[in-house]
Amino acid sequence: QVHLAESGGGLVQTGGSLRLSCAVSGRTFTMGWFRQAPGKEREFVGAIAWIGGNTYYADSLKGRFTVSRDNARNTLYLQMNSLKPEDTALYYCAASNGRVGARGLEYDYWGQGTQVTVAS
Repeated sequence: QVHLAESGGGLVQTGGSLRLSCAVSGRTFTMGWFRQAPGKEREFVGAIAWIGGNTYYADSLKGRFTVSRDNARNTLYLQMNSLKPEDTALYYCAASNGRVGARGLEYDYWGQGTQVTVAS
């Protein structure tokens, strides 16, 4: 069983930065970040292999968002830079027992989410 707990969300101005954290308990192979804005479908943000650290991003977010992990602290991170109002969403971390993927169905465990609001 894997338990996930996100933190670090909040209100930020356009152009600002924010780093989300996800505390992980249990073993996992792949960790990912997803987001869901009101009235929209859940969207893949990025993912990382827990062993090896290979990363994979949504094309639209490459260059602004960075996924990383600290194995010793069992923590996943999402560094978000140059934030825009359209980045406003509930951000979730998720864990998979499989390979890195971009589909929500590939992930077995989910956190409760942390809200990010970007003010214009």
